[in-house]
Amino acid sequence: MKTRDVVLGVLGGLAVGMVAGILLAPDKGSETRKKLVNQGKDLKNDIKGSFDKWSDTVAESVDHLKAEAEDLIAQATRKYKEEKAKFEKAEEV
Repeated sequence: MKTRDVVLGVLGGLAVGMVAGILLAPDKGSETRKKLVNQGKDLKNDIKGSFDKWSDTVAESVDHLKAEAEDLIAQATRKYKEEKAKFEKAEEV
């Protein structure tokens, strides 16, 4: 199972639990609506925070892969130049 699916499942379960708890609580309608709004804002902030962390992780992975690719290109270029020089030297003989 993917991490994203687990996170979405947990957040969805949390949201359903919060709404059910508020709707079943013996508060006035106006208080219940205020609680729903506040918990909705909290949930939105939690989701945004999770997305930001995921986004940072992806950006770090991309940067790491880019650095590795640049290293491999530099190594291949160096090796190509070495082999080309050997070939040209052997051709002279």
